This record gives sequence, structure tokens and C-alpha cells, in this order.
Amino acid sequence: MVAPTYLDSIEVFHRARAARDDRDWTSRVRDVRYDGPRLDDALARTNGGFVKVIAEIKRRSPSKGWLGQHLDAAHLARTYVDAGASAISVLTDEPHFAGSRVDLETVTANVAVPVLRKDFTVSENDVLDTAMMGASGVLLIAALLTPDELRRFVSLALEIGLSPLVEVHDAREADAALDSGARLIGVNQRDLRTFEVNPDHAAAIAGALPIDVVRVAESGLRTADDVARAAAAGFDAVLVGEVFVTAPSTHDVVAAFTRVPLGPARA
Repeated sequence: MVAPTYLDSIEVFHRARAARDDRDWTSRVRDVRYDGPRLDDALARTNGGFVKVIAEIKRRSPSKGWLGQHLDAAHLARTYVDAGASAISVLTDEPHFAGSRVDLETVTANVAVPVLRKDFTVSENDVLDTAMMGASGVLLIAALLTPDELRRFVSLALEIGLSPLVEVHDAREADAALDSGARLIGVNQRDLRTFEVNPDHAAAIAGALPIDVVRVAESGLRTADDVARAAAAGFDAVLVGEVFVTAPSTHDVVAAFTRVPLGPARA
């Protein structure tokens, strides 16, 4: 029997929320379009010789509690950009991470870099809402979605101008992400069941991805050395939240991560 993960209860909550949403997404889609700076372009290997950093606005963690309960989202986002971050990730899940739509809209109003909406996307309306909030990218967690849902949501995101970032944890999910048409794939280095970070496992998944995929390392990146290890494994970008939010000098830590050179170009 597979042990439940923290995602299971979160998925139940968000699927119940989506089931109560009676908006007809097919009638909305014609009026929704994102036309701002693109997340996939900002993270591309051809855009500079250093690892790209997606810096996250993260108020709370379900496992660790408050990280930045009273943080100023606008100020933190500007600090991230001043330190060299290529993009900002904003959590909008309120019950589990204390995020909000207000945080995302505040960030998009204060910085010019692409913004990723990080939430638990389980419906077409969720994808459309992401564009309506002004985000450039939408997070799609493969562990939460069927292969059909993943294909549909990736297709819809691309149709309305969003960059879908598909998060995977193992080779099976990576295959599903590729089958969906995603070319921006995040590999979560943390095992969902043991919660241990395994960079070698993540590196093996990243190494098996095609050359045209932008690889993003997620979780367990606490130092510039961790980022350098990810770069050596072939990752093009890293997504970091907790370390930045809780650092005594956020600017200095972000800047150190952005100065890590990319690894050798993949054949």
C-alpha cells in the first residue's frame, strides 16, 4: 500500500473547490490572453551563461509553519530582481501556504520579470485564472493530474500565452510531462514520501530529458554549492523560496545563486 503524502489532502481540498466552480471555462477562454514577458524565454539557456533563479514569495510551509508571515511582497520581489533573479514565483494557495491572489497581483505590479503562479491547478478555470491574475507561467504538478488532464492543461496554457511549468518527481511523471507537450519541466529533488532530498535521483531524471527542454531544479537548494551541483547535472534554472525568505540578507543570498555558471551544454 502506498503511504499518503501531504499532497493527498491538498488535492482533496482543491478538487472539491474546483467541483464547486460552476463557471464555463469554454466561454471564458476567448477573452483570456497573456501577452507579457515570457517565463520560458527568461529561463532559456541561451539567455546568459549563468543559472537562472526563480525566487519565490512564500509566507508559510505546511511542514515548517510561518516563514515570512508579515513579509512585504512588493519589497521582497524588488529585492529579488535587484539581486538578479530571472523570475518570481508566487504562492497563491491560501489554506496551506497563506498565499493569495493579492500577493501575485502586487508582485506583477512592482516588477517587470515574468511571474509564475504556484498553486494546485486541477481545472481549466484554474489555468484561465492564472492568466487573468497577470502571471506568465502556471505550475502543473504531475503527481496531482492524470495524463489526460496534464495534456489538456498544457495545451490550454500554451493557447492563451502562458508558459506551463510541469513539476515531476520520477521518470514516469517525466514521461507524462513530455507526452503533454511541456518543454519547461521542474524536477522536485524531495521525495514525496520520505521528504528526503536526493540530488542524484533528480539529476538522473534531468539527464534523460530531451535537449529542447528547460530543466528547473526544485527543493533542497540551500547554498550556492547546491546550485552549482544542479548546474553540473544539467539544470538550467533553480526555484528557491524558503532560503531566500528567511535569509538575514536576502539580496546577498539571491545574488550568490545567480552567479553560478551553467554547466556544459548538453549534446
